[in-house]
Amino acid sequence: MRQRLIPALWVLTAMICSACARQAAPVPEKEEVLRLMKAVADHQIAHPTGHSSANRDFPMGWVPASFYTGVMALYESSGDEKYLQQALNWAESNAWQPGPRLRHADDHACGQIYLELSALVPEQADITAIRAVYDSLMADPLPGRVDWWWCDALYMSPPTLARLAAVTGEKKYLNYMHDMFWDTVHFLFDREAGLMYRDEQYFYSRTASGQKVFWARGNGWTMAGIVRILQYLPEKDKKRIWYENLLLSLSASIVPLQGDDGLWRASLLDAAEYPAPESSSTGFISYALAWGVNQGLLDRDLYSPVIFRAWQGLVSAVHEDGMLGWVQPIGKSPDAVTFDDTQAYGAGAFVLAASEILKMIGPMEQDRK
Repeated sequence: MRQRLIPALWVLTAMICSACARQAAPVPEKEEVLRLMKAVADHQIAHPTGHSSANRDFPMGWVPASFYTGVMALYESSGDEKYLQQALNWAESNAWQPGPRLRHADDHACGQIYLELSALVPEQADITAIRAVYDSLMADPLPGRVDWWWCDALYMSPPTLARLAAVTGEKKYLNYMHDMFWDTVHFLFDREAGLMYRDEQYFYSRTASGQKVFWARGNGWTMAGIVRILQYLPEKDKKRIWYENLLLSLSASIVPLQGDDGLWRASLLDAAEYPAPESSSTGFISYALAWGVNQGLLDRDLYSPVIFRAWQGLVSAVHEDGMLGWVQPIGKSPDAVTFDDTQAYGAGAFVLAASEILKMIGPMEQDRK
């Protein structure tokens, strides 16, 4: 098992052990996980989130793209062709185009789906436009903290670049990604808390009780983005260990902040500020933790109770019709949320988490036999 703990993580590891001891959660049944994946995805497909010009969202924008990252994972998990076709239909309805803003990472997220489809159905896919975006940006580069100035961007654009490098075989896209990603992390990472600020306006913000402001979904975006980079980053890449160590660090910092119900709160260091649970952050965090366990990067015995407790919490957020509740609306900071709030990115996060939890269950079932 590959485990690389940077020195500062040893104290945090003890905190994780304490958090894990709170309450064990049962190992979920594989069939039930897959059923819920389909139920949540099918509800979102039948009830697509509307697009808002106020939030600069587009048919190919970050909101639907975040959902379709989950749809692709559901196709991989289930082998059900209808999900592959659904993703193809969406890409074709967008004419395989990115969003209209050249430099905005949100408008690049759709490229993850286009590039994954190009590996599955190359005769139907068209990656010309998304490739042209990055060629244009590389011809006129700006620092990561300028173009990717908010931590959500680390889910939207870097994983697209990692996939583009894998599809084209051109390392220049990885070099560009490395430079941009790490400049952003060095700008937004708080070493004391071991967490990511959403953007620089929160460097000196404090909650009413005096805590630093760290947004749960922003940190979930970052953790999930790292995972989606590592899935396509060559094992021999010298910077791979940098991403792995950042995932280790964020994981160790965020686990002790999990609620007793398995769900994280919108304001990580001040749960009382917005005490309602938040499911989209929980989905992305669980996805990253489960992937880390499945890859041998995170300790299975240490993290499995956290992940299964999170899954239990996520299941409690699913309405009878498959709608995922407790999804904080579009925003940039911790805010209030209700059981009836839902968004496409929440459904995407739920399905991504379930796809990795399915992989965790397999070896455990073998151990029980």
